[in-house]
Amino acid sequence: MKTGQMSNRKILKQFLLIGLCVTAGWFLKARFTPPSMMGAMGGAGEPMVLVETVKKQDITPSQNFIGKVDAINSVSLQPQVSGYMEKVTFTEGSMVNKGDVLFVIEKQKYQATADLRKAELDSAKASLTRIEKDYHRQKSLNQQKYASEAKLDEAYSSLLQAQAAVKQAEANYSLAKIDLNHAEIKAPFSGKIGKAKVTEGNYVSSATGILASVVQVNPIRITFSVTDKQITNFLQNRAGNTHLNVRVELPNGEVIRKTSTDEFVDNSIDTATATLAVYAEFDNSDGVLVPGSYVNLDVDAGITKNALTISQASVGQDEHGNYVMIVNKDNMVEQRRVELGEVFGTRQIVKSGLKDGDKVIIQGLQKVSDGKKVRVEEIKTEGK
Repeated sequence: MKTGQMSNRKILKQFLLIGLCVTAGWFLKARFTPPSMMGAMGGAGEPMVLVETVKKQDITPSQNFIGKVDAINSVSLQPQVSGYMEKVTFTEGSMVNKGDVLFVIEKQKYQATADLRKAELDSAKASLTRIEKDYHRQKSLNQQKYASEAKLDEAYSSLLQAQAAVKQAEANYSLAKIDLNHAEIKAPFSGKIGKAKVTEGNYVSSATGILASVVQVNPIRITFSVTDKQITNFLQNRAGNTHLNVRVELPNGEVIRKTSTDEFVDNSIDTATATLAVYAEFDNSDGVLVPGSYVNLDVDAGITKNALTISQASVGQDEHGNYVMIVNKDNMVEQRRVELGEVFGTRQIVKSGLKDGDKVIIQGLQKVSDGKKVRVEEIKTEGK
């Protein structure tokens, strides 16, 4: 008997504990549930929708493209003379300026060769001067009948040979100076240099290949393609605009705004892709645009204008065209046919069908129909 009484008491305590937990749960739920949610639970017959109020705002329509970042100038440095690499003067991955000496290949040897060729040229010029005087003397004597025609012809032949020797010496000296100039490999423009593929002490020649690469990083070019369907609108919107205003989304998601410093459109459509290439140059002093990377572009496609805009999420479409669902002052749903304009970002320009102050449903469209009463929650929206 005692065992049965103890079991009953234990069961009773468990029921009391469960009851307390349920009561506490209902209390906490009532305590922390927002009033709007309580209202929604109480009025199950009227669906809740999210709306935004339509208003005019200044917007600039844009077109979206994928762009490739390219260096305007890039060069692969290669040796033009042979010899041992005497010096590598740069730090890999650093910025170099136009005219900076980057590699030196046995400069003393090529300097000595140039000096030798210069001495040969001076000697040839001296010989030419002597032979010219001899020729003029023989010519004068011939005119006075003191020298034969054979002597004059011999003097003239020597003059021609001396003149040719000077020209040959000049050419040899020019070639020596070219080799001497190539003994120092200089940066042809300012930019960023990559890895040195040959170090000091190695023998190099024209067959060695690339020593290092330099790419120009400022200014920089972004190339994007306009489809054949976009070409006319793009060119019309470009008319009168001197430069492109763009929003550039970097690979890390950061968005920056830039204005081109120069741009041009290719002269023909690529028949393989039915696109026309556009090349735009931008200041890149901050170095955020890296050659070879891809970026998303929003290119301003017209003049700024005051227009009604709505979220693209609010637009529906059927066999009769585009429509939106609005909520009137009595919280009744109405369907409105709309004529749409350009898209910019997630926003859509509305040419007709709506007016300032209309409340457009942007969430909950699947729960409503024309003439149905709803409960409304409004959000604040900002244009792009």
